[in-house]
Formats: sequence, structure tokens, C-alpha cells
Amino acid sequence: MTVKRSLALVGSLFLLAALLLSACGATENATTQTADQKIRIGYQKNGPLIILKNLGTLEKRLEPLGYRVEWHEFQAGPALLEALHAGSIDFGRTGDSPPIFAQASGSSLHYIAVGFSKFEGSGILVKDGSPIQKLEDLKGKTIGFAKGSSSHFLLVKALEKANLNYEEITPAFLSPGDARVAFEQGDIDAWVVWDPFTADTELSTDARLLVNGAGLTSDRDYFLSSSDFAAEHSDILKEVVEEIRNSSDWANEHPEELTKMLSDILGIDDASLKLAVERRVYGVEQEISGEIITEQQAIADTFYELGIIPSKINVKERVFSFEKDGGK
Repeated sequence: MTVKRSLALVGSLFLLAALLLSACGATENATTQTADQKIRIGYQKNGPLIILKNLGTLEKRLEPLGYRVEWHEFQAGPALLEALHAGSIDFGRTGDSPPIFAQASGSSLHYIAVGFSKFEGSGILVKDGSPIQKLEDLKGKTIGFAKGSSSHFLLVKALEKANLNYEEITPAFLSPGDARVAFEQGDIDAWVVWDPFTADTELSTDARLLVNGAGLTSDRDYFLSSSDFAAEHSDILKEVVEEIRNSSDWANEHPEELTKMLSDILGIDDASLKLAVERRVYGVEQEISGEIITEQQAIADTFYELGIIPSKINVKERVFSFEKDGGK
């Protein structure tokens, strides 16, 4: 009887140990699974997400929720949205036009949030000695801009205001860096671009702003996500948007610190960044309203009517609603 009891006791101890090891393993697996959750964010050096990245507040906010943040840099919005469509990133920010081109190409992106209008820092630059004095003078000229960017739409609206057809100018599709060189060398007659490139060119070269975006475009930031990530992680996207709002408040309240931060990152002098910072307000709208959707739809319709995008799209179909689509 004693031997049987001893064997039973030993067996019980082995069973208890196995259960404990199993529980520890399950806990470790759960912890590992949680630690592996991440959000991959695409950003551009001149956008609001660079502010969020450098403040480091998003990482602190998401860490207790078991998420880490990966940052991926892009030179322009179209490339960022290609990565979003390919599944290389989960979230990012672009100007108003890249999402339209992406949707027309079959991307399943979702509009998550929208920024404030920043038209003052976008415009058409010409040389001080240029004969171009008004929009009508752009007829027959070679104009540099990034294809599919917010500058593309600004130029279209400027030509429309001057009663000029798109075919009456020669487009030069150039990135901001290449366009700056072409502009200074006289290879293009005008350059359409956004801040801080606008401000830097105004202050450091013999250039003047022919017009800014007033009356032509609202030039908003759009924050976008892949459809899968939006459906499965809407709770995390809420946290991200809230932290973008917080970092935007910081930017508006600390213009001198923001100027220094951006100057160090971009390698652009403080005076140019100061001008760029002074003529915009950072922030995120409370919602993507019907008015904003109409505004974005008008851009899409314009590009379609000009034959610049291959198909007509419905912007509203890609606007994400946390209440209706989130599922959390």
C-alpha cells in the first residue's frame, strides 16, 4: 500500500509539473504573439508623421497594448501607396491626389483621417526675371511637378482659372529634388510644389510665388490604411489618429522647436522652415465629412475627365467609418 501511494504521489507530482510547464508555455506563446503585433507606418520627411516619429509618443502609447511601431520612409505619396497596396506597410499619409490614382489603379485603401487645409504653402514658382506675370502667361511653357501629386491638381485648377487647357502647357514630371535643379538651371519655366520646398526656393533663390493654392485647392493631408488592417485593427488606428492629433497640437504650440526639428531632419535652413511652419496649421479633422468627401471626389472627377486616370472612382466607398466598419 505504501509503495502504491508513493507511486501515486510521484505520478501526481509529474502531472502537476507538466501542467505548470504547459501553462508557462502557453503564457510565453501568448506573450510572444502579443509582442509580435506591429503597425508598419509609411512616412515622408516633409509630412506630419515625421513629427510623430521624432516625438516618440506613439511607441509609448502602443507598447502597453502589445504593439510595436515600424517606420518606413518614402520619397513621395505614390510610392508609399504602392507599398500599402502590396502589403509592405499598414498605414501612411499622402497629399490629396495620390489616393485617387491608387484607387483608380485598384488599390483597396481606406481613408482613415484627414488633415487641415494647407494651401498657403503650395503654389507655382517662377524666376524673378521671368516674363510670366499671371496665370495666362503659362501658355506654351514647360512646367515641372510630381505626377499624381497634390501639385498636379493645383496646376490643373490654375490652368482652368486662366482658361487654358492642360494640352497648352508642356508637363515635366519631376520629383521635388530633380525639379529644383531643373528650375534653377532654367530647364523648366515654372515649378509647382509644396512646402517646405516652396519656402526654401523662395528664400534661397531668385524665385517668386506666382500664386499659392488659395481658391484652387485645399491641399489636405490624408491618412490611409490597407483595408485588411483597418478591418482587423480599428482599435489601434483610433490610438494612432489620436496620437497624430496630439503631436499636431504640440507642433502648433512649439513652432520654434518644430522649426529646429524639421531643419535638422531635412537639411533646410531655419528661415525657410520658419516660413513653412508659420503658414500652416497642423491638425486632424474630427471626421471625414460629406463636404470633404465632395472636395476629394471633385479632384478625382477632374483627373478622370482629363483622361489622367483610367476609370471613374467613388471616393466615398473607400472612406472608413470606425462606427460602421471597425467591428470593435
